[in-house]
Parts: sequence; C-alpha cells; structure tokens
Amino acid sequence: MDKEYTAAKLDQLEKLLIGLASQEGDMVSLMRDALNQWQPSDARVEVGTVVSVGDGIATVTGFSSVVYGEILIFQSGIRGMVQELKRGELSCILFGDDQLISEGSKVKSTGRVAGIPVGEEYIGRVVDALGTPIDGKGKIRAEGYFPVETPAPGIIDRQPVNRPMETGILAIDAMFPIGRGQRELIIGDRQTGKTAIALDTILNQQGKNVICIYVAIGQKASSVAQLAATLRRRHAMEYSIIVNATASDSAPLQYIAPYAGCALGEYFMRKGRDVLIVYDDLSKHAIAYRALSLLLERSPGREAYPGDVFYLHSRLLERSAHLSDKLGGGSMTALPIVETQAGDVSAYIPTNIISITDGQIFLERELFFAGQRPAVNVGLSVSRVGGAAQTKAMKKAAGAIRLDLAQYREMEVFTQFSSDLDDMTGQLLQYGEGLMQLLKQEQYCPYRQYEQVVLLCAALSHAFQSVPPREVTEAAHELLREIAQDYPELCDEIERTGSLSEENQQEIIRAAKRCVEAWQARQAG
Repeated sequence: MDKEYTAAKLDQLEKLLIGLASQEGDMVSLMRDALNQWQPSDARVEVGTVVSVGDGIATVTGFSSVVYGEILIFQSGIRGMVQELKRGELSCILFGDDQLISEGSKVKSTGRVAGIPVGEEYIGRVVDALGTPIDGKGKIRAEGYFPVETPAPGIIDRQPVNRPMETGILAIDAMFPIGRGQRELIIGDRQTGKTAIALDTILNQQGKNVICIYVAIGQKASSVAQLAATLRRRHAMEYSIIVNATASDSAPLQYIAPYAGCALGEYFMRKGRDVLIVYDDLSKHAIAYRALSLLLERSPGREAYPGDVFYLHSRLLERSAHLSDKLGGGSMTALPIVETQAGDVSAYIPTNIISITDGQIFLERELFFAGQRPAVNVGLSVSRVGGAAQTKAMKKAAGAIRLDLAQYREMEVFTQFSSDLDDMTGQLLQYGEGLMQLLKQEQYCPYRQYEQVVLLCAALSHAFQSVPPREVTEAAHELLREIAQDYPELCDEIERTGSLSEENQQEIIRAAKRCVEAWQARQAG
C-alpha cells in the first residue's frame, strides 16, 4: 500500500523534472533547485471505507475526487479499479481475492488510472492481465506505464492501410488480404480452427520485424501453455508476448486482459513498430463483462448483456491503426476471435463485432469436418481493405480466383447428377475441386509470398487441370520444390520487390506445365 502511495508521489516528481527539459540554463542546477523546493501534493490521495464486498466487487464510500478507471489500494494490499460512480459511494472491481477485504477496512486512492508496465523486456514473456510475469523467468524491467484505456487515434493521426500483413495461408492472402493496421475478425463455431489461423499468422511473422501479442481470455491454462510451447519450439516467442487471463481467473482480470494487451501493443506502435495482436476470444470477454455488470446492478438488456456492450469492444478495436508518418508510421493489426453457436453469425455479439471490424474470416463447421482446412467459407468471408493490402505480385497472381470458386459452388449442386453432365461442365467441376484442394494447408506450414504467387499462377492457368483433384496438393508441392531449385532468382525477386512481371508469370506457367507432365509420367511409370 505504501509502495503505491510512493509511486504516485514519484509520478508527480517525474512530471516536474520532465518539464525542466524545455527550460534554458544549467540542467544540474535546475534539477537541484527543483528537488529542494519540491513538496509532494496530497490533493489526490484520499482515504475511504469499504461498505460491502463480494463476488469480486467492493463498494466504497468516503471519496470525493476519485475518477472512473482509477486504481484504489485496499488495506490488505489488493488493488481495485473504479468501475461505477454513484452519489456518495463508488464500486470497484478487484484484482485479487476479495476474501482478504472486510467491511469497514480502509482504502486509499492513488491518483493514477489503471495501466500496465511496458517495455522491450516483455517480448518473449508470458504475463497476466496486470503485467506480472507468470512464466517463472524472473522479473521484467519496465520502461514505462501505459493506461489500459486510451482514446483511439483520430483521423488526422492515421494513414491508409496499404501494407500487407501476410498470414502465410493461401486462402486468406489470395482472397481476403489483411493489411497492417486492419481489424479482421476470425469467426466460427467451437473447434473449427480459429486459433490455428491466428497461430499460423504469428509463425509467419518470423523475420519480418513484427511484434506479436496473443491475449488469452477465458481459455484453459493447459491450452495456453501448449500454445506457448509451440511458439517456443518454432522460435516465435522471440518476437511474441502472451497476456493470459485463464478461465480460472476472476471476471475483472478477464475483463481487463484485452485492454492490457492493447496497451502493450500501443507502446510498440508509438515507437514506430508493427504489431499484430490476437484477442482469443471476445465472446468470453463479453461474458466476463456481463457478469461484472450484473454484479454492479446495471440494467440487463438483450441476452442479459448491458447496453454498452457494443462500446466495450469498439473502444478496444478502434485503437488498432496505421499511424501517420508524423507519429512514426507504426501499426497495430487486430485479429479478434469470436465463437458462434451453430454457425449463427446473426447473434448479438457476432453482429456487434462484425460491424466494428474491417472484414471477417468465417470458418464453417461442415467444411472443417469434410477435411477442408482451413475451413474458410469463401461466400461469407470478406476483407473491406481488399487489394490495397496486397502486393502487386499477389494481386496479379490471385486474379479471378474468388469468381472461379463462386462459379464452382453454383455448379457443385449438380455433382450428384455427374453422369448427365456435358464435358465442359465436368471440366469446370474438376477445376473447381482442384482449386479447393489447393487451398488446403497443414497447420504450422505457412507459405512464403513467392510460393503463394507460384501456386496461384499455376492453378489459375489450369496447369493442374489434368491432375486428379485429390492429387493436386502433392503435385503443387512438387512444383514448389522445382521452382525453388531451378529459379532461385525469380523467387528472390518476388520476395524482394513484391512485383510479378509478365515474363516471370509466363515462366512460372511453363515450369508448372513441365512439372505436371513429368509428375504424371512418374505416376504412370
């Protein structure tokens, strides 16, 4: 308790010393004079009394100048955050065991709003919602303190989303590209591969100078530990941070976790870095907030959610942006995850978040169990940034793949009558099925940009038309091996420049046709 009180006083001193930087004269003399004359102000430090406590909520009286979101320190050392201001009393959510707080005990204000320590040393670590390390690797030296709730950057402070954030997943990068600073929702039923897409995207950022933050909200501790182990095994924790509020944590910690992760991301974004942040998942975040709101006796609305549940997520996701060059040009890309029930994207929370984000990737249960993984529904998925977030090479290579797949889906209903189909329709169905097979991709195997360009150029030129659909994946991998071995300069040029010349495109198509002919000859032999 005294430590927090001291921290508030030191904050006052820090602001005073920072103000000296704009003054002229000998800095040492100025600092000496300022320290000799400085007296800590107690204007914001008040002492109140606990009226009632229970279910992670404490009602306190005796304060006159405490603000929303301010941190209070209870006599037992437990911290709380002011969440409700009423006449004569206030309610705060507790970040600790409420059994350590009793009625009549004292509580102090700190004069500082809820925040999280930030710094470079957080990279590679697993922390809780308050920024405390929980991975057993020792303390983290903080370089600053960022409020968990801050206003989103304004229009003038942003610039257009025009740089790609490659996921390494062919189905997404070709048809629903994600840009740096975008908010792309990943939505689908339970166990349809939502976290797998986010994890592959994190793995694909290796060597691209992107800080990845994974916020686990209401997940099982074993699942988060397994994910952290996967990132370490694949050397992705070297540029990643995990903020963990498990299902066993209290509702206040689950509520604050995504805002804490966002504050960490803002620290790096303000330094001109690119950040990718995953919120897994916001359905559980809304449930935690609903529990808090009901305990705070707020009026329940639709499905018992409070009326401001839309604002709960909009003020979080709006903080993702591509900052202007004047502010360093950093970006924060958000991948919120939402779980649906029986594929119902028109439910309350899903529709709220769909309206906030810049597009969604819808994962369909039927596709998943049919073996189409990632199970991306091409019809319901969309990116509202589109080609602006693609390199010239990807845009040129992707061509009309969405149109071809839409045409295939319309004709697919006739497959049960395949004996009565003409040759042209049969070829169209075979081509479409081959495209669907090409879009299948194993987990932890993201494609590089040149690999995606090669596959798209080959597929859309009908180079795989003569290959049986179920063998397209094998033929495609054979093509990638040959391209990497025989055309290293072409691969390097695509990776380096992000462009695809007409000559290179034709070279890829010729190589694909030669590869398919050789592959068929080996299969026949």
